[in-house]
Amino acid sequence: MYTDLNKIKLMLGYILLVLVLISVWTELLVGQIMYWDSNFGPIVLPSIASKNQVSEGSSYANLSIDGDVEISAENSATAQLSCAGDTLITEYKLTFDGDGSSATGGSGTNYETYDTFLTTAAPVRHKIGDDDVQVTLHVKASNYANDLANAGTYMATQTLTAHWAGH
Repeated sequence: MYTDLNKIKLMLGYILLVLVLISVWTELLVGQIMYWDSNFGPIVLPSIASKNQVSEGSSYANLSIDGDVEISAENSATAQLSCAGDTLITEYKLTFDGDGSSATGGSGTNYETYDTFLTTAAPVRHKIGDDDVQVTLHVKASNYANDLANAGTYMATQTLTAHWAGH
């Protein structure tokens, strides 16, 4: 009887070891999840017809995550609205559909000029059971003081990158 009890203990030890190995292998093989479900759609702003007019618009994309991430921006000259050498004051901000406390998300950012936008990455906190966050990119355009930009179609490309928090 003593040997049967030892065999049972040994078998339970092997089963526990196998379960731990399966758990470790699953984590190594699957890893963490972070991907944009799609690109942001084009943001079409209303025309600016006067020196003091401000034009705003937004677009969103869903980010799927299973851990905390940060979002940063490229901030190159291509992020400024321009047309044939003429430019507009271009500002961006982010908002999230969750607050990072009760749902995956964050507190969002304030408007910042295209060249300083997200120089400090925006944190997005993951909440277990909520693996998707809607990220909304807002853009605001205006003329420089006492200047009216030339008529035309102004274009910009803002590149956002999500990366694991702390990396």
